Amino acid sequence: MTTAGQVIRCKAAVAWESGKPLSIEEVEVAPPQKNEVRIKILFTSLCHTDVYFWDAKGQNPLFPRILGHEAGGIVESVGEGVTDLQPGDHVLPIFTGECKECPHCMSEESNMCDLLRINTDRGTMIHDGKSRFSINGKPIYHFLGTSTFSEYTVVHVGQVAKINPDAPLDKVCLLSCGISTGFGATVNVAKPKKGQSVAVFGLGAVGLAAAEGARVSGASRIIGIDLHASRFEEAKKFGVTEFVNPKDHNKPVQEVIAEMTGGGVDRSVECTGSVQAMISAFECVHDGWGVAVLVGVPNKDDVFKTHPVNLLNERTLKGTFFGNYKPRSDISAVVEKYMNKELELDKFITHFVPFSEINKAFEYMLRGEGLRCIIRMDA
Repeated sequence: MTTAGQVIRCKAAVAWESGKPLSIEEVEVAPPQKNEVRIKILFTSLCHTDVYFWDAKGQNPLFPRILGHEAGGIVESVGEGVTDLQPGDHVLPIFTGECKECPHCMSEESNMCDLLRINTDRGTMIHDGKSRFSINGKPIYHFLGTSTFSEYTVVHVGQVAKINPDAPLDKVCLLSCGISTGFGATVNVAKPKKGQSVAVFGLGAVGLAAAEGARVSGASRIIGIDLHASRFEEAKKFGVTEFVNPKDHNKPVQEVIAEMTGGGVDRSVECTGSVQAMISAFECVHDGWGVAVLVGVPNKDDVFKTHPVNLLNERTLKGTFFGNYKPRSDISAVVEKYMNKELELDKFITHFVPFSEINKAFEYMLRGEGLRCIIRMDA
């Protein structure tokens, strides 16, 4: 029996208000409209960004809303104008997009699509400004264009990466956000050469993915910097060879790293969002060739300063967004890295919960337990 063109009733975890546990509700999911795809979500994961917008501190709160953006699923139906996806395709919905037509999408150097780049304030679909989710006729807002905490969701085709159907969705769903962000920051932006040294600031999931990128690149030394000593043992699995806790030293951590490495590391990747870490990440790279890459998202009023001589002495400071990956063009190849055993994902997964217990995933993250919790939609 086909559901194409019909409203689907299914379960979704709805955030009714800031900071309150999600509630499993029956929602109605409208059919996909022009350039949209309706996806059956099989596995989703919880990322800090979901928690940040659920908590709704420091931004425009938008409720009721269906959160979630790190997921894997199967295309159920496609809307008018969709030609490169069909029902049955295995896909990762992605929080940012690739329209393939704007100057950014036409450029080899950018993944910051004009039409579909991340928009945290938008709670509706671009096509008509309406939501595809409702309960008793009342609209429920979308999140990041993905809203994966629902058994079915509707996503713009430009935010859907088609992947190898043999790839296990309960693992590769992680590549739709945090792991690609950290891994790509290293391999696509910092680009360490074999045998070089890399410093990674922040050893959460994104930082460990950056370390994994350094390991895959053949870095000889991977120095992990974090304020929580409890993270150091786990980080060894990701190739981290040495650890520095800034609290253990009475001088700036960039000076400690410079002393450890004879003048500075070759590459650094900052994954915390702390302005102090950004300064340290830049100032700890070697003059002449050092490259520092900023990944962490700062608070909106944050600024940092460094002496211009640090740049004149041939250090490079770069920023990155989603690891410089274009969602539709590049993510399938990252999935293949996992399939070819070049990139390891299983070690990022520390918890599994059934969809009915999705609030447990929030509890784990709020307590700082584990890295990624996979939520099984059929359980």
